[in-house]
Amino acid sequence: MMACTYNTEEELYPNSSCDTEDMSLSADITPIFDNYNCSGCHSTASNSGNVALEKYEDLKIWVNNGSLLKSIKHDGASPMPKGADKMNDCDIAKVEAWISQGALNN
Repeated sequence: MMACTYNTEEELYPNSSCDTEDMSLSADITPIFDNYNCSGCHSTASNSGNVALEKYEDLKIWVNNGSLLKSIKHDGASPMPKGADKMNDCDIAKVEAWISQGALNN
């Protein structure tokens, strides 16, 4: 018996590579936050839960106290994105790498 399937290339051949070297806020981390629409709730305008992430100075507060990473890993803080699945493993690894590399404003 034959059947048709509609698998995508990404499903059939997942990219197991996740480059976490030399993470940049502007080139790597901001696009991740944009992809998950973090600023939809965490901007100065909406400031949901009193957490603004659009300015580096605000973001750095949540990096330094550990809440950012705990939230995106769904590990001991309010899980983000709220009401949704957690970020994919590569995006989490990139944020974690950026933090461990000093969370620079670059």
